[in-house]
Amino acid sequence: MKKIELLCPVGNKEMLYSAIHNGADAVYLAGKEYGARKYSNNFSKEEIVEAIKYSHLYGVLVYVTVNTLIYESEIKEFIEYINFLYINGVDALIMQDLGMIKLVKETIPDIVIHASTQAHNINEEGIKQLKDLGVERVVLARELSLKEINNIKVDIEKEVFVYGALCVCYSGQCLFSSLNGGRSGNRGECVGSCRLPYKLIKNNKYIDTNGKYLLSMRDLNTIDNLKSIIESNIDSIKIEGRMKSPQYVAYITKIYRTLIDKYYNNEEMTISKEELNNLKKLFNRKYTKGYLFNDDKISNIKSPNHQGIILGKVIKIDKKYIWIKLNNDINMEDGIRFKNSNTGFIVNKLYNKNKLLVSNLKENDICLLENKAKTKINDTVLKTIDSKLMKDLNNYPQKKIKIDYDISLIKGKKFKIVVSDGINTKEELGEIVETAKTNEITKDNIIKSLSKLGSTPFIANKITINKDNNIFINLKSLNETRRKVIEKLTIIRSNINRKDNNIIKMIEKEKNITLDNNISLNVLVRTEEQLKCAIDNNVDNIYITDYNLYNKYCNKYNVYYRIPRINSNYKLYDNKKLLVPDLGSIHKYKNNNILVSDYYLNVTNSQTIKLLNTLNVNRITLSPELSDKEIEYIMSKNNYNVELIVYGRLELMIMKYCPIKEGLNYCNKCQNNNDKFYLEDRFKNKYPIINNNCITSIMHCENIDIIDKINKYKKMNIKNYRIELFDESYKETEKCIKKAQKMIY
Repeated sequence: MKKIELLCPVGNKEMLYSAIHNGADAVYLAGKEYGARKYSNNFSKEEIVEAIKYSHLYGVLVYVTVNTLIYESEIKEFIEYINFLYINGVDALIMQDLGMIKLVKETIPDIVIHASTQAHNINEEGIKQLKDLGVERVVLARELSLKEINNIKVDIEKEVFVYGALCVCYSGQCLFSSLNGGRSGNRGECVGSCRLPYKLIKNNKYIDTNGKYLLSMRDLNTIDNLKSIIESNIDSIKIEGRMKSPQYVAYITKIYRTLIDKYYNNEEMTISKEELNNLKKLFNRKYTKGYLFNDDKISNIKSPNHQGIILGKVIKIDKKYIWIKLNNDINMEDGIRFKNSNTGFIVNKLYNKNKLLVSNLKENDICLLENKAKTKINDTVLKTIDSKLMKDLNNYPQKKIKIDYDISLIKGKKFKIVVSDGINTKEELGEIVETAKTNEITKDNIIKSLSKLGSTPFIANKITINKDNNIFINLKSLNETRRKVIEKLTIIRSNINRKDNNIIKMIEKEKNITLDNNISLNVLVRTEEQLKCAIDNNVDNIYITDYNLYNKYCNKYNVYYRIPRINSNYKLYDNKKLLVPDLGSIHKYKNNNILVSDYYLNVTNSQTIKLLNTLNVNRITLSPELSDKEIEYIMSKNNYNVELIVYGRLELMIMKYCPIKEGLNYCNKCQNNNDKFYLEDRFKNKYPIINNNCITSIMHCENIDIIDKINKYKKMNIKNYRIELFDESYKETEKCIKKAQKMIY
């Protein structure tokens, strides 16, 4: 039986040791570049080499995240980095960028690639296409339920997150940080916009909500449902947390390791109340079972912070002390926070009710803390750091690997030690075995010597001794021979010898593509009024979001239907013109429809363009995250048939979550009425909310408008320009179209 893999997060060397020695089967980490957690400590190249060797020594696989979007100017250095990882024995790459997946598989065919959750792995069609590209594992979107995952019949490894932080937006589809603050989540620089406070506006009026953190999700915890996951078609379970502490990694790894082992040993899979409290103390924003188990309690809109556990309640405040009735134990150096005021500190001085300094107090005691935080009587006190737990978690036993010995001691021959870990076998010869003159070496002597494995990762399991009677060998020689054979085993476990591919001939400049010299202006419309205006002003192509509206006009004008963003079951389309948002719709419709790819596919380099061309995509929309300089890099490679959005209110987030429902604590069924909802941030920016069958989009607070730069883009040989309309009137639409036409023609 193939056991499910336990995959653990590693942000630095201490976390690596914590994961390995507490039971990880595999770890995932990143270098200093190209990882989706740029602000984690991460690993230098030298540290990556050592991490791979150390992990392999203990039989642990290493997956390196290179799951950011890659710009054209970075491709050469990126491929050099991939080659470095390959020759140093990385077990798999975790990748998002479709063009780089294509390029890496072309240059190093035997390298293993896992498609990151950032690749938007939401349906079977998209997963089929990834498999066609050579991907061996998909990290599935957190929005999928276990039932949906079990219905994915593609023969490919499947990985899911089972513990840790959740993104409110479908991964790889968030532009909030990028378009608001210039820090791209797709480039590992997320600013955490979802953890900030927002007000809810309905029809231009502020409305009261149950909390102000309307986009903040709880933390995922599937411990109670782990049995169902193991018995599904999932191959690997993943813990989130490369930016957490080594103690967090140690404890959560240990808990999941224990439960997994209990399952395979047919034991009851439960954890104690103490263990659950320890998990909470390490980090939690309240728990949810997530979309994986269709949990309705998915968000914590009251607070985006670590909740810890309830320590007690404030019962009295004077000038010097805050008096607290304890629900749990407290120790010096614990971290506390007062819930209502959201202020806290580390406990440097702890007093009992007699105002005497103590090192700890117990549940139901009265404790006194220095009055140095804003709080009020009856405020709830949270313990957010348990100093004793943190110290205890630094002292874990070293993982040991069982080995078997076979030693042969025959008179007149050199003795031979053979050692095996069950996969690798090594041997070493010692000195010549002599007849004993006085002290014969006994089996006990031999067993004692071979068992002296000290700080090595090994422990003797079975020792088979084949010896003549009345023999002598020097114990020093026996110990030295044991040391040498163990060193051989250590080396073979640690090292993977791969040849340098010499792949950096670099991608030769390709032959120029001859394109039609016609320039097009294309307009996306959401209303019939906008559509009529586009027709009246003779735009070249029209993208329509409403399928009924598309059907009404598709036989009269050059119109495309924009496929919905989130699909589990695709409708059948034949000989249609489609604006497609994801890899799944490309795979489904590429053979019998005319396709244009939307900006949601995150096209940031020429390799992705070439890939989409091979998949019969006729026109490819560039990512709005690209700078002019990066666009120029791409177009300098070839005359690609790309489209650039020059005007429009872009989508910042798409979610399987409704902040309106959570904020109001009931479903408004907003798709059935004309109410207009907005989120307002602390800078008074208003973000429209669109809800479509409980899939929610957050739109940008303003339109991008770079129509005045079209002449610059024409010099880059860009032929296609898009206007993306939102709620513009006929008059506003016409003004925008005419402005663009004046620049284009």
